[in-house]
Amino acid sequence: MRNSLPELETERLILRRITENDLHDINEYGGCKEVSQFVSWETHQSLEDTKAFLDLVLQGYEQGDSYFWGIILKENNKLIGTINYVTWNQKHRVGEIGYVLSHTCWRRGLMTEAATEVIRFGFREGGLVRIQAKCFLENTGSEGVMKKCGMTYEGTLRQAMYAKGKQHDLKLYAIIKNDDCK
Repeated sequence: MRNSLPELETERLILRRITENDLHDINEYGGCKEVSQFVSWETHQSLEDTKAFLDLVLQGYEQGDSYFWGIILKENNKLIGTINYVTWNQKHRVGEIGYVLSHTCWRRGLMTEAATEVIRFGFREGGLVRIQAKCFLENTGSEGVMKKCGMTYEGTLRQAMYAKGKQHDLKLYAIIKNDDCK
């Protein structure tokens, strides 16, 4: 799977590698407090913050071990978020996805559409047998995406992440290949 990040397409979205040309679109949602309130990273305060993030993603591509897609809305060709495999363990055939979406695109089913395609990719092309995702307890939007993608709630991981100055409980959802009906 190394060095093979394919472009994926859904009805309304294109999932592709992020490029330096995406800097301003990423900064637009990365600088929004509504978007960053339920993620581990801080709100981007400047283009330099966004550039540092972008450099990490591009470095991952160069190392050949990054499964990180920009989410492009076909209707206007704008990057509206990202989705990635936070972890990909080929030995155990387990992956974990993470995602973020511009608040202007919330509640339209776009992240469910993207996540469903990335899950499909992990099972069919990636050989994964389990794909999971986690969210802060209060992130009902992300939890809704997990449910709509067919994931099952497996429990709450108590005090599992330190972010923004405190420990957070995380809800854990997962889907296994046998559950994948799509």
